[in-house]
Amino acid sequence: MESADGQRGRDGGSQRRSPLDVIMSQIRRKRTSSDRKPLGRLLSWTSDRTGIPEDGEMEGREERGHSSGGAEAAGSERDAGWGRVCVLLQRLGKKADSRSLSLAHCDLTATDLLELATLLQFLPQLEEVDVSWNELIGGSLKALTSHLQHVGGIRALRLCSCRLSADDITALGDALGCVPYLEILDLSWNGGVGGGALQGLLGKLQPPLRELHLVACQLTAADATALGGMMSALHRLCVLDVSCNPQLTQEVDAGGFREMASSLSHAASLTTLRLQACGLTTDSLDALGGSLRCLPSVRELDLSCNKSLAGGLNHLTLHLESLTHLESLDLHLCCLTHTDLEALIQVLPSLTALTELDVSSNKEAGGVVHSLVSALPLTQMRRLPLNSCSLNEESFTAVALAVPYLRSVDVSWCKVVGGHLALLLDALQPSVILELRLSSCDLTTDDLRHLAAVCRRGCLSSLRVLDLSYNGSVGDDGWSALFAAGGLGSLEELDLSLRPSTSAPRSAWLPALLCALPRLPALTRLAVRRWRISSQDTQQLSHCLGKRGVLLEWDPPNKDAASSFKATNQESPEEGRPEE
Repeated sequence: MESADGQRGRDGGSQRRSPLDVIMSQIRRKRTSSDRKPLGRLLSWTSDRTGIPEDGEMEGREERGHSSGGAEAAGSERDAGWGRVCVLLQRLGKKADSRSLSLAHCDLTATDLLELATLLQFLPQLEEVDVSWNELIGGSLKALTSHLQHVGGIRALRLCSCRLSADDITALGDALGCVPYLEILDLSWNGGVGGGALQGLLGKLQPPLRELHLVACQLTAADATALGGMMSALHRLCVLDVSCNPQLTQEVDAGGFREMASSLSHAASLTTLRLQACGLTTDSLDALGGSLRCLPSVRELDLSCNKSLAGGLNHLTLHLESLTHLESLDLHLCCLTHTDLEALIQVLPSLTALTELDVSSNKEAGGVVHSLVSALPLTQMRRLPLNSCSLNEESFTAVALAVPYLRSVDVSWCKVVGGHLALLLDALQPSVILELRLSSCDLTTDDLRHLAAVCRRGCLSSLRVLDLSYNGSVGDDGWSALFAAGGLGSLEELDLSLRPSTSAPRSAWLPALLCALPRLPALTRLAVRRWRISSQDTQQLSHCLGKRGVLLEWDPPNKDAASSFKATNQESPEEGRPEE
């Protein structure tokens, strides 16, 4: 308590202050700028709106007691902090969860990130943090990482597409020691991670890390070297995804990718390795092949979209037989030659655990389908997409041999299917298939009638995805027959779109579709682009779909019609699928 002389001097002489004024003066002196409420747009709130006590009220409680009063004040502070968290998430349309903080796609700014960081102290049980797709926080990640010591139990940290810079990666690396239990780190879609920035994580990633995602980060050979240096310390690493980094494999002979590939032998727990669109060459496969012999646990290997592999797949197949647990092998869009496919067929019998093989978008595959199917463990196969494989009648017949066991059938962009769909449909096993993709197959009206008959028999009762897009040759009777057939109670996605260069009226079969919609309770997406629709039909669709929240992809006739769907539907961008 201040002396009487000092008190009088401060208050203008002989005027005395009440005991309440003295207490309030002490409270004001105790408050600091860090105690005051943040002024940012996300966390601005008042106690009368939230029912949460102000800081001054909490401090006043501290003055009322020593032991029990202090405990009550601490509890009140925790409650107030949790209240702030709830207000933040509520304003962003999120639900509060003490273990998971998901703020993806929230347009967060650097100021918001700082305010978010101050709330981490009230989330001691936090295990997952996702602030992905907030590009305005790039360059200011240190505001968040400097508070990670409050949430040392974090197991998953996702920072996709945040425009992270090299300084952000350095700040993250410096803070990783505060989160020793981190198992998942996703930095995908941040171009600033590439160009050597990964050096900021070298030696900082903790041994418990199980998944590392670096998709489309503009990684270079220098980053490949840094990745190689990390592998020896990550004994529990299960998933490594560096897809869509075409510069990663440059300077193979000088180190870079070769060093990374050889270091994979230290990651004996690796189950998933994704190298899609990484510019892999024959030399890259040669460097990768040796490490595969040290990775018996690999179950998924994705080498797709690497067109420079053409003619050199045998450098890899020599080592594939050691992957006895391999379940999924993806080689789509690799420009595989007949020689490549023959080498693959030779090793397939040794891959006894294989359930998925993707050689789609390799036109040479159409000529070896019979041998391919014969070499596969058909009874356990679940996916064998052969879209854009230039199938002929003989190879299409071979596909029918595998169909009874598949969960997903995709023969899109294969014109031989038109007029012969019955061969494939008759091979289907009831209630087994989940996806059927027949885009751009030159289907006929009779094909759709046969598909309708299969639906009536209940063979497609478990089907979730049906893609019949780009089949403008089907007549109105075919579409109407399909919609009237029923038997698609589990269908979630239906695509009937026409090619971008065409259009047609749909008034003839729209009534059948409208009648069918109540029998499609699981439907979440309906694509009918390039079909012309009248204003009256618009109102009917609005009535049927508006209350169900079904995503409708279409070309509205005018802006007024489009506005009627704005709340529950959205338009998809014009898709540009390659022609065969």
